[in-house]
Amino acid sequence: MSDDAKVAKELVETLKDGERGFTSAAEKLRDSDRAEWATTLQRLAEQRAGFRREIVEMGHEYGDDVDESGSVAATLHRGWISLKDALTGDDAGSVLGAAATGEDHAVSEYEKGLEQDLSAGFREVVSRQHAAVVAARDEVKALQTAD
Repeated sequence: MSDDAKVAKELVETLKDGERGFTSAAEKLRDSDRAEWATTLQRLAEQRAGFRREIVEMGHEYGDDVDESGSVAATLHRGWISLKDALTGDDAGSVLGAAATGEDHAVSEYEKGLEQDLSAGFREVVSRQHAAVVAARDEVKALQTAD
């Protein structure tokens, strides 16, 4: 399996986790005293869905099926796993903290991907998405400090 395919599979899983995590967090905050945060988190969930589709479509162009599930071990280490615990409470700050942790993980996955020997076209996509994920992480952390 090429480095492109390996990195694509990992990023697709990370993006799925982020999409689910942001959607869950937005739903949790929608009726809270921080409902405006829900709008931001839903926008980021939609961003992740778009990034995932872009990588999957690129993989299909090269004949790779990058949209299949990752390993069980990888699933256990996903950054968004901690969101599950935060969603059981009512504290908006905890939900946002879990989202920030998930974003730290996403940034790390993109950085690991960029260390690989990627084709020029895929590297361009990963680099562009990495910059947007870093900006999203910073946006989530800014909301945290504004709390």
